[in-house]
Amino acid sequence: MKLKAKLTVGIGFLFIVILVFGILGIVSISKLSNDADKILKNNYETLVYNNNMLKALDELPNSQQAYADFETNLENQEKNITEYGEEDATKQLRSGFEEIKKHPQNNDSYKQLRQAIQQINTINQNAILRKNENAQKSASSAIFWLTIVFSVLTIISFTLTVNFPDVISTPVKALAKGIKEIANKNYKNRIHLDQEDEFKELADAINTMTEKLDEYENSNLAKITFEKRRIETIINQMRDGIIGFDEHKNILFLNVVSEKVLALKEKDIIGQYAPDIALQNDLMRRLLQDEDQHELKIYADNKESYFNKDVLKVSNEGKVIGEVIVLRNITPFHELNEAKTNFIATVSHELKTPISSIKMSLQLLRSTNTGLLNEEQALLVESIKDDSNRLLKITGELLNMSQVETGNIQLNIQLCSPFDILKYAVEAVKVQAEQKHITLITNTSDDLPNVKADKEKTAWVLINFLTNAIRYSPENGDVVIEINKHDQHVTFSVKDNGKGIEAKYISKIFDRYFQIPGTSKTGTGLGLAISKEFIEAQGGTIHVESKYGVGSNFYFNLMS
Repeated sequence: MKLKAKLTVGIGFLFIVILVFGILGIVSISKLSNDADKILKNNYETLVYNNNMLKALDELPNSQQAYADFETNLENQEKNITEYGEEDATKQLRSGFEEIKKHPQNNDSYKQLRQAIQQINTINQNAILRKNENAQKSASSAIFWLTIVFSVLTIISFTLTVNFPDVISTPVKALAKGIKEIANKNYKNRIHLDQEDEFKELADAINTMTEKLDEYENSNLAKITFEKRRIETIINQMRDGIIGFDEHKNILFLNVVSEKVLALKEKDIIGQYAPDIALQNDLMRRLLQDEDQHELKIYADNKESYFNKDVLKVSNEGKVIGEVIVLRNITPFHELNEAKTNFIATVSHELKTPISSIKMSLQLLRSTNTGLLNEEQALLVESIKDDSNRLLKITGELLNMSQVETGNIQLNIQLCSPFDILKYAVEAVKVQAEQKHITLITNTSDDLPNVKADKEKTAWVLINFLTNAIRYSPENGDVVIEINKHDQHVTFSVKDNGKGIEAKYISKIFDRYFQIPGTSKTGTGLGLAISKEFIEAQGGTIHVESKYGVGSNFYFNLMS
């Protein structure tokens, strides 16, 4: 039965109960009222009329009012004859009254009237008793049937009261329980209702939805599991270390490389608070620090390894929900760079011996002891000499760069005079300046303090500045050398009036092997890079200021 039909039956039954009780009550009350009305209207009124006539009879024949009252009540009685035998007694009463009106002193007539009135009263009193008994029987019958109907309806109503709420509450509870299971992702649960109504249809619909959710969940779970395993495989195959954290810095995962680097096992620390792990793991503590760590030197795989640390924030709809630390393994690049540096150092070192032999041979050729050279031969010898000097300079720069890259810069830092450094550098480039008719102008303070520096390498830097200034200055130009004291350091600067450097190249000017496009390719592009390393190794700073088309100013600062 449908729920609507059940509700209709229940409410309909209540309506019938009310209707039956109402009809029975109305019928019973109407019948009792009708019986009472008959007693009151038919019999009681007659008794009243008779009593009035008896009072008037006592006043006859002396009162005319008594005649009128008797006549009035007699007429009312004649209109209210309702019982058997009452009519004859009333006629006798009329006959006696008419006789009295003719013969007022006839006592027999008075006696006749009293007997007639008494007879009418007796008839009506008996009728009242009879009707009262009938009314009591009707009341008893009504009570009996109302009691039976009430009992039956009470039993049925009690049964409905006890059982009907279960018709609603039982399926609702089953549906609520099933929906809670779905909310808890228990998609295997089903709702079973043994009834054919709207609740059953709803339960079937929920079961169908749960089945689809179960299929979808299993499908998604399989996909997610597959993707998770694939990602884990990819991460574990990477040569980079990867560590994942949630938004509260709890460890979510780390790959094989991270396990080796940290000397920890993922299964032992998964889900733990990273700062707690860092208390007993120095590397974890370094990784959790916010400051930039461009390169980490870590002992891993029984050798020194190098890693770059990158921190990647994981966001969802603008909210950070975690982060991933990636340790990029740059060890192979270090190894290649070291091999390259060793190769350059070896080659440069090996080249110095034959170049020195070439220079010695050139010196012998220029000597008159081995014979005179004609003009063409002398030019060739000078050309070979220039090339030898250039090769010697290149090999020297490569050797210096090898020292820089391997961290083997040998510094002999001591207090030395800025004037000595200046004099050494100027003497080294004097011939080169004279060849281009360049005037070297020096501006120095008289009270310059000594500087803490490696005299040879500082002079090498200043010579490099001067060489570049002379190379890029026009003939008959000027190169200004200034040495000044500023606070706790001394500044060495070299200014030229060459074509200057474009702004886009300023930031790259001290990079290794960088050469400004369009300039001479005779150098290696290492001079300024080596200069920067030499100065910074001594605790100083190096800078450049340039305006394209006007000239450049290279300068460095050393502590006094």
